[in-house]
Amino acid sequence: MAEIVNLRRARKQQDRAEKDRAAAANRARFGRTRDARAREEDTRERADRQLDGHRIEPPDTLDDA
Repeated sequence: MAEIVNLRRARKQQDRAEKDRAAAANRARFGRTRDARAREEDTRERADRQLDGHRIEPPDTLDDA
């Protein structure tokens, strides 16, 4: 005897597989590698540290009172 197949489930599985293939293609096309993300994060942190290091604090004028 032939195996009974639920057509609704088969269609949904096929749709999911197509979405997975499209997602994989988009990740390969538009995604960044782990190294690129780490490099960008490191650059951002370095810029933040430099900016904070060059910050000028306002003088305390209330100390004279």
